[in-house]
Amino acid sequence: MSTPQVVGDLSEREILSRIAARTGTARATMIGVGDDAAVLAVSGAVVATTDTLIEGPDFRREWSDGYSLGWKAAAVNLADIAAMGARPTALLVALALPNDTPIAYVERITDGLREACEQLAPGCAVVGGDLTQSPVLTVAVTALGDTEGSDAVLRSGARPGDTVAIAGDMGVAARGLDVLFARFDGCAPRLDELDAADRRAVEQQLRPTPPLALGVRAARAGATAMMDVSDGLVLDATRMATASGVAIDLVRASLGDDPERALRGGEDHALLATFPGEVADGFRAIGRVREAGDAPLLVGGAAYAGPAGWDPYRDWRASGPAVGWTA
Repeated sequence: MSTPQVVGDLSEREILSRIAARTGTARATMIGVGDDAAVLAVSGAVVATTDTLIEGPDFRREWSDGYSLGWKAAAVNLADIAAMGARPTALLVALALPNDTPIAYVERITDGLREACEQLAPGCAVVGGDLTQSPVLTVAVTALGDTEGSDAVLRSGARPGDTVAIAGDMGVAARGLDVLFARFDGCAPRLDELDAADRRAVEQQLRPTPPLALGVRAARAGATAMMDVSDGLVLDATRMATASGVAIDLVRASLGDDPERALRGGEDHALLATFPGEVADGFRAIGRVREAGDAPLLVGGAAYAGPAGWDPYRDWRASGPAVGWTA
């Protein structure tokens, strides 16, 4: 049996050619992979965001196969574009790879990137990036979007009287992280051993499916503020309230069967928005914007005093693994 090829067996040109063959084509591409930079056609303002996934603090290879890692790297960036009310158009991907990384794993990262774009944001694709050697596997993605002539929706526009609404899951990915730590610490997850709810939670943690198309829908429906819930509803709603100079009051009964996990758990990449009238289709009301007071975030009219959500500069053991991801 032949030994599987690893990154150190190939030249940069050979690795890049394998990646380029699997990326797909973005609808906005005028000049794609192969030049010093890509050229994209846009009809409105360009929205840009970036996120980095580093082995250790952001993912574990025993939990994330290459496909899942590529999918998640795309999804978390695409969600930020959607949260601005823009249509995702392209990804730029930088890979830092240890020499012992199997080339098949790298190819599967590319497959995950491509298929996340195809399924979550049709017309978006990888149009370029960078490749380098590193002792730590790192995937850095820059996502670009097009407002298509509309104004971007900011997190600073919420006004008293607006309805607070959300599209997507709350606390599901956090449940998945709890399951991974409790059942599969140090080994690959065996999904066939899990009940349906835990299986879906693990899948959502490893391959999030944010409701990207609803970002543009919310913008067209008049959303006054919007953001991606990546670090937990408590922390991200507090950020929105602070940026807008208001208070956000959430209704506990609207937060599902496990309100605390819904409040604290991150990485579902739901879209949190405020609307002055009816909420956009696909969103559900979870609270109201109030005048600013002593606290930016209220639950049932009282200041929320529980854990604040995921902060990457805190150790997860200080507040429990449901708060966010880390090794």
